Amino acid sequence: MKGRKQKISLDTCPQKDRAALDGYVGGQTFIWITEKNDTKGIKERGLLEYILSPANLNAAYKQVKHNKGVGGVDKMEVESLKDYLVEHKEALLQSLLEGKYRPNPVRRVEIPKGDGSKRKLGIPTVVDRLVQQAINQILTSIYEKQFSENSYGFHPGRSAHQGLKKVQDYVNAGYKYAVDMDLAKFFDTVNQSKLIEVLSRTIKDGRVISLIHKYLNAGVEVGGRFEATVLGVPQGSPLSPLLGNVMLHELDKELEKRGHAFVRYADDLLILCKSERSAERTLKHIVPYLERVLYLRVNKDKTEVARVSNVKFLGYSFYYRKGECRLRIHPKSCTKMKQRIRAITSRSNGKGDAWRKETCGYFIRGWVNYFQVSGYEEPAGANRCMVSSSITYGNMETMETDKDQIP
Repeated sequence: MKGRKQKISLDTCPQKDRAALDGYVGGQTFIWITEKNDTKGIKERGLLEYILSPANLNAAYKQVKHNKGVGGVDKMEVESLKDYLVEHKEALLQSLLEGKYRPNPVRRVEIPKGDGSKRKLGIPTVVDRLVQQAINQILTSIYEKQFSENSYGFHPGRSAHQGLKKVQDYVNAGYKYAVDMDLAKFFDTVNQSKLIEVLSRTIKDGRVISLIHKYLNAGVEVGGRFEATVLGVPQGSPLSPLLGNVMLHELDKELEKRGHAFVRYADDLLILCKSERSAERTLKHIVPYLERVLYLRVNKDKTEVARVSNVKFLGYSFYYRKGECRLRIHPKSCTKMKQRIRAITSRSNGKGDAWRKETCGYFIRGWVNYFQVSGYEEPAGANRCMVSSSITYGNMETMETDKDQIP
């Protein structure tokens, strides 16, 4: 693109942007006074301008670079993003501000799940990942103030371990039964119209709502063929965890209104009750809300009422020792771990020793770090020696800090 290239740097003061942004909820616009401090040059700044601000775009660019990942339908790799922005940044920003930007379809990738089925992922192009990440950063700062204290998935400063600790606290307080809720293919079946309705209650900049709607409707490319997407939020995009939480926050509010104890991590949900009868009644009354109000599908074959000690949640199971609820690694988690190590270290996978060593090291360290809060009680204890020895198979290298920013 010819002509003067607009510089996007970190010169914008993020503190001032954040302070003004804090007043966004409620739908107001922001007044920016000119140097002469008169009203003739007043400029209204909406939410989209915050999303496309230099500081926010630079942060989004660094995150996309850090996340790496494969290219989308246009085959552009993350390493090429900087050169692309040097040439096309002005046109990109202008099309976004004018509402003319059209996202590319996502590229369909399927990965196997433990039950033999496959999880459908949608890989956006790197440019779309940049824009989505920029949206995600600003919307997260708005929605985090609203989200429930009982929601732990994909929230800054919150973790699965904290969610598990919350379950333990409820059990120790007498909540011995659980409604183990399974939402059937949640991300693939989100009702887009309902999601846009929920978003519009908080986000009053219609341009932002329209842009998100375009991403939902961008479609998917499967084997070179385009398929429309009338349902769902594509897993694999920077926006999908936030949008999933926005949708399920409606469920959180309903559960809180009814006085239920619960813990949710993304679409994994436990509702804790003090008796089996209470749990059965809770399940009976919450399913109609999910299906008729949020238009979500409940997997009734997997959703059940059970004692907490018989529930698998976030890879763990629960047991009692000395009158307290404790954690142990669920047997299925151990089985998956062994299967994954076999797949990585197999000589028939077409990979070299260096790849096997590095990949196994990453996997084992991540696995051990996640399951460190258990006491390695049986049946997981038999795997401890294997995990300890396997971790020596690969050494993690310290990731260098990416000092790049948008050109």
